[in-house]
Amino acid sequence: MKIAVLTSGGVDSSVALRLLHEQGHQVTAFYLKIWLEDELQFLGDCPWEEDLGYVRAICTEINVPLEVVPMQKEYFETVVDYTINEVKSGRTPNPDIMCNSMVKFGLFLNKIGGFDKIASGHYAQVEEIDGHFYLKMAPDPIKDQTYFLARLSQNQLSKVLFPIGHLNKNEVRELAEKYDLPNKNRKDSQGICFLGKFKYNDFIRTYLGERQGDIVEEESGKKVGEHQGFWYHTVGQRKGIGLSGGPWFVVRKDCEKNIVYVSNHYHENKARNQLEVGDLQWFGGQQPKGPLRVKLRHGETLYNCTLEGNKVQLDQDDQGIAAGQFAVFYQGELCVGSGVIL
Repeated sequence: MKIAVLTSGGVDSSVALRLLHEQGHQVTAFYLKIWLEDELQFLGDCPWEEDLGYVRAICTEINVPLEVVPMQKEYFETVVDYTINEVKSGRTPNPDIMCNSMVKFGLFLNKIGGFDKIASGHYAQVEEIDGHFYLKMAPDPIKDQTYFLARLSQNQLSKVLFPIGHLNKNEVRELAEKYDLPNKNRKDSQGICFLGKFKYNDFIRTYLGERQGDIVEEESGKKVGEHQGFWYHTVGQRKGIGLSGGPWFVVRKDCEKNIVYVSNHYHENKARNQLEVGDLQWFGGQQPKGPLRVKLRHGETLYNCTLEGNKVQLDQDDQGIAAGQFAVFYQGELCVGSGVIL
């Protein structure tokens, strides 16, 4: 097949590229340049040149063409605008989910033509059942990235390949050693897709600045500290609040008054096993019959749940349910759909 391979300079996408090339496919590597250089240059040197150096070296070695695609404008108008607007509204955005659905497998897919498939180094699998495409979890529950891909459309899923989705991370590292990749010992990247080594709060500070406000104890109404802007805090947050005598949890935010409410006893007196979701999307076209499990964030934690209408009932409490985040639903190993937490 003729395959467009999204490369980042990391080990995962590099191994995916080598696997497809080894299998005899006609591959072209693409590096999406979405770094916001002008806006973030004061934070330090942007690492995209280092990333691109690794990609170039690998492509040169196996004689694969590489194209650098500038998409800063498209990225800003979709993912960055979405992120800023969600934060200003007091919700918790998920830029990575939007980046995958809107940019990597959206605008980029529309921009290029003539390819049978688009591949990436995500830890996920695609399975077709009764004419519908579903995501299937990777074998490593910690590395599984189906959560970040849960908003892909049927058209997008029909065109994607995840060459390492059936592997564990240690197996990918072994392949990197086998291929003697120049980035074989490179650490996994952390953080938001477009920030890399930059911290989320630094990004928010760039666009929203700081606005001092009160931190108030929920039960007593007593001021217990100050913060630099409600947008730096998320419901369920425990670390980074800056208060002694904890543990403290963020329980709610008053965006109009710029007040962050916290509690010492959040886990005891707040029933957090119910949530409402909106904009439900199902890979099979409708909610599947039978029991569901749900992820409320990326990671290995899955709750058994029931979904009636737009109301989700969890089998356990969760202290980090945050409006704006996504609830991603599963049956067995299949990811079957998702909704936005209201």
